[in-house]
Amino acid sequence: MAFIAYHFHWSLDDVLALEHAERRRFCEHISRINKAMSAEDTRRGINLGE
Repeated sequence: MAFIAYHFHWSLDDVLALEHAERRRFCEHISRINKAMSAEDTRRGINLGE
């Protein structure tokens, strides 16, 4: 739940109001976005880990 709240800037109450399946879909969606952004950074030669 913190994963969703952090990325969407939602309150805990907003996240808790979602059905479990909705929370899973949001987590999967956020993960895909993060992976795509990471891959793009890698292609551009940006390394945020350093």
